[in-house]
Amino acid sequence: MVERVTGTRIDLLDYLRGFAMLGIVLVNSGSLLSAYPPKADTIDYAYWRFLYLFIEGRFYPIFTFLFGVGMYLFITRAKIRGKNGRVLFVRRLVVLFIFGLVHMQFHPGEALTIYSIAGLILLPFYSVNRRINLIFGIIMLIVLSLFAFKILMVVPLMLLGIAAGQYHIFEKISQYKKTVTGFTVIMFVLSNTGFILQLHIIPGGAEAANTVQTQHFLNMGITIGPVISAFYIGAMIGVLQSPICRKVLAPIKSYGRMAFTNYLMQTVFILIAGTLLQLKNHIFYLQTLYVCWAIYVIQLLFSTIWLHYFRYGPFEWIWRALTYGELPPMQKRKKEIPL
Repeated sequence: MVERVTGTRIDLLDYLRGFAMLGIVLVNSGSLLSAYPPKADTIDYAYWRFLYLFIEGRFYPIFTFLFGVGMYLFITRAKIRGKNGRVLFVRRLVVLFIFGLVHMQFHPGEALTIYSIAGLILLPFYSVNRRINLIFGIIMLIVLSLFAFKILMVVPLMLLGIAAGQYHIFEKISQYKKTVTGFTVIMFVLSNTGFILQLHIIPGGAEAANTVQTQHFLNMGITIGPVISAFYIGAMIGVLQSPICRKVLAPIKSYGRMAFTNYLMQTVFILIAGTLLQLKNHIFYLQTLYVCWAIYVIQLLFSTIWLHYFRYGPFEWIWRALTYGELPPMQKRKKEIPL
């Protein structure tokens, strides 16, 4: 079953993290490589519009939501082991913030510092009634989405993740099968409505140079983003009900298990490509897709092979060691290695 827990991990969450990472790099590559502004009525412009219709503002909400789920699970499991989950999580956030400060020097739009601050703000909500967290999170997200406050939307998205953790949705996904299906259908209808609204104001032709029109198009994308993200999550859960799909998509699960490492290394690979191949300021948006494909191949293979022999990704291991103040075992025992 999809909700099977491997050790203390929930497989479904790793699949979803990996899925989110695949989308995030598509957007980050364009900004980090300073891609040329696309010219109207070109293939490059068509790809740019694809990015801002289906990718930008659709995958970071998934990752943010999952961070909230992970926050709840981390504290809860620490308490079960007799540890002070809140203190440990604060230490975890401090380490994340430090990594974020370093990462920010190379990727100004990075998310780690924002996540660490938002996590600290939301720490008291761990003990708040789950219905209150759910309702408050939805209302806050709707309001901030309407005003396209992208950075502030991190807080309600993370809060909804905490609420999902409190409801134990991902541990008991089979029990919520009908609810998830109904939810996905509703989000599909709302997503299509959002797409129609955004397509209605999509810049093109002479409007491509109209910054006001373009900004209106981008803001609309931010507004409808969480709804589309919710549909993506529901659709992925549906796909992963099939054992065949889970097996075929297994590399994405490994990708998600090493999300911290892969997120940081995405920046490294993009910057290396920009420097060694002289791509920065000399690349079209469509060409950034080729860079992302190369990164996919490298990281999916590396994640799968690495986790065959080791318990944690390299940066996940460092993060865990600094959080707990001890060196966790890294290499799997022979009996743990699949044959």
